[in-house]
This record gives sequence, C-alpha cells and structure tokens, in this order.
Amino acid sequence: MEVKSALSSNDGTSHRQLTPIRVIRGLICLLVLLSTAFMMLVYCGFLSAVVLRLLSTHYSRKALSFFFGAWLALWPFLFEKINKTKVVFCGETIPAKERVLLIANHRTEVDWMYLWDFALRKGCLGYIKYILKSSLMKLPVFGWGFHILEFISVERRWEIDESNLHKMLSTFKDPRDPLWLALFPEGTDFTEQKCIRSQKYAAENGLPILKNVLLPKTKGFCACLEDLRGSLNAGLQGDDFKQNATALNGLGLFCQVNNNIKSTSERGPFTCLCDLRVICGNLCARAIYDVTIGYKHRCPTFLDNVFGVDPSEVHIHVRYIPIDDIPTSEEEVAAWLMNAFRFKDHLLSDFYSQGHFPQPGSETELSTVKCLVNFMAVIALIGTFTFFTFFSSIWFKIYVSLSCAYMASATYFNVRPVPVLGFLKAMVIRKSPKY
Repeated sequence: MEVKSALSSNDGTSHRQLTPIRVIRGLICLLVLLSTAFMMLVYCGFLSAVVLRLLSTHYSRKALSFFFGAWLALWPFLFEKINKTKVVFCGETIPAKERVLLIANHRTEVDWMYLWDFALRKGCLGYIKYILKSSLMKLPVFGWGFHILEFISVERRWEIDESNLHKMLSTFKDPRDPLWLALFPEGTDFTEQKCIRSQKYAAENGLPILKNVLLPKTKGFCACLEDLRGSLNAGLQGDDFKQNATALNGLGLFCQVNNNIKSTSERGPFTCLCDLRVICGNLCARAIYDVTIGYKHRCPTFLDNVFGVDPSEVHIHVRYIPIDDIPTSEEEVAAWLMNAFRFKDHLLSDFYSQGHFPQPGSETELSTVKCLVNFMAVIALIGTFTFFTFFSSIWFKIYVSLSCAYMASATYFNVRPVPVLGFLKAMVIRKSPKY
C-alpha cells in the first residue's frame, strides 16, 4: 500500500483537470450514450431478445451480439479516442472468439467497462456477460439491457444465488455461441478498509495476506467452472476456427486448415498437420482468462471516465490458462483460485513499483476509422428509430410503450421467452411412451 501511495504522489501531475470543455463534452457523450441505449433496447433489444427468441435462442443471441456489440463499442471509442485514455495490454496474446471464463480483480466501479476494450479487440464484445449484484438490475433502462444481454444477478447470499446461478449457466452451454463470462471473485470493489478486513480474516483463518486484492469468494467460480467445463471444451468450427488459426500462427504455431470441410460430423471441426490441442496446450476454445487491471495514476469513478479526467492509463495483464490445467474437485479449485489471486497480488505490487506489467504490447490499438464508421452507423440507425417514434404513425408510439412495459416487467420478474419449437419438442418427448 505504501508503494501504491508513492506511485500516486509521484505521478499526480498526470491527473487531468475538470475543465468546462471536458464537462460539456462529457455531458454530450453521456446524453448520446443514454439516448442511443434506450432506442436500441426498445427496437433492436425487444425484437431480438423476445420475438426472435421465440424461434431460436441461438439466432436471438447472434442478433443481440450484432446490435449491442455495435452500441457497446461506443464506450471504448469514448475512452480511447475521445478522452485519450491509454489502454495497454500485457501478457499473452490470445485467439479470438473463444468460449471462456474470465476472472478479474475488482479495483474500482468501472473495471467491467474496460473489459469491453479487451472484448472488442477479440470479436466478442456482444457476447460478454457479467455476474453482478441484483441492485444494478433495478437501474432504469440499463437494468433492461443487463436483463436481455443475460447478465446474471446475485444477492451475495449463496443459499439464494445457487439455484439462479445454475439455472442461468444451464442456458449457456450451446457451443455455437461464443461466450465471455466475466467474474469478479472478490465480490466487491477494492478499498483500503475492505482490504484491512480481508487481511484480518485471512490472518484468523490461515489464508494468504494480500495487499492489493481482496480474498476471492470461491463458490460462484466453482459453480461456473463445474457447469460450463464441458461446453468450454467444445472445439471451434468453420470460419471461427480459421480466424483462431491465424492468431495461433501469429504465436509461431503453424497449421494447415482444410478449406473443404463439409460438416463437423463428416470431417471434424478442423484438419491440421498436427494436433493443435497437444501443441498449443489446449489453446483452442478451452480456457480461462486471468485478467489483472491496474490504473495510472488514479483509480477512476464512472464520472471520471465520462468527463475524461481519469484514468490517464489503464494497464490490463492477460494470462491464458487452459481449462484442462484447472483441477476438478471443489476444494482444489478453491485452492487454485486463491493461488491465482496471490499471483495477481504480486503482479500489482510490481505494477505499482515499476509502472507497468510484464510483456506489454500484446494487443494493437483500436482503428480510429472503424470506430468512426461504427459511431456513424449507430447514430444513423438510432436517428431512423427516433424519426419513426416521434414523426411517424402512432403505432410506433404504441409499440414503444408496449416494449417498455414488457422489458420493465420481464426484468423485474426475471423472465425470458422460451423458443416455441424447443418447447413443443420437449413436450412431445416428455409425453412419448418409454419402452
């Protein structure tokens, strides 16, 4: 903690002042983000998460990923291009579009937003999901978004959360759907007072004394790993595999992809000169991302992000862990997670003393042109929705009202549509005689 304080005091000059221009620019950006979020939810969210989901959960998720991936990309655009926050990725280079669990330290209230910068670079921005406290689901508009994007809400009481967690995780097992399930095992953001309480508990129970992170809570992580381990082991298929093969080649792992694959049942998901699962240490769609986040020169709040005051730099260290390297018993998994957070603690100690994580530069910068094109496309789409809502037929106003009523009630009661064909098939199977 002393090292951290020294770093903050030495680098305090990098704190950017809150000027009138920053205030005006931040308020405009916030207004744009809020208004576009509302219109995106009412039109794209309702049609994708409700109407299309009645036909297919898989295609519903693809549509949601497309539309909300475009909207979520506005936040990295704000952080990196408008506010000029430097985001430095360190550690291992990883393939794109995998099904993974992601564990991260929880330094401040906006950590989860900077995971969007990471997911955007890996083509999974629309598929990232979080486990978050249930009170956030009650936020107007944003709570609706958390619900239709299938974030998992928890009460932080295991006797209540266990059944809901397993219920939600059971819906994430389709290997066709990319998945980034992000967990913050500490359960709350880091403060000095919480750290003191965590250290006291660790001393009383023979656990490691951590200075830069809190002791992780293990039950939720163990449940996620147990429920999703099988589906995370699913191989990539078709174009997704070819994209990952390119990433693997960048690591010096060369393979020959068969371009004439007819189906996975006939030929398998890929044909290589050698077994990538052996050579790459199970690098194909079977991993946990251990992410450690450090801020220079101050930890930001949400409004700091909006106004571009802090942070001046965000450093994100990524460690790729093949899921087969994780033990299977709950006790061993809990011990593994504790060791992972001990490693994070050492990483952050070095970061606060040296000003950087090891192996910087593992990811490229965002393309300004692509960010601008995405921004203009979102604005054009939202402008069209706004015109129809306010200057067209009254039926659009009725649609917006009904859509808002549905999403508010569905979020409150935590209900989602069930695909009609899947429901009918399940009923037929249930009623068919068993021999």
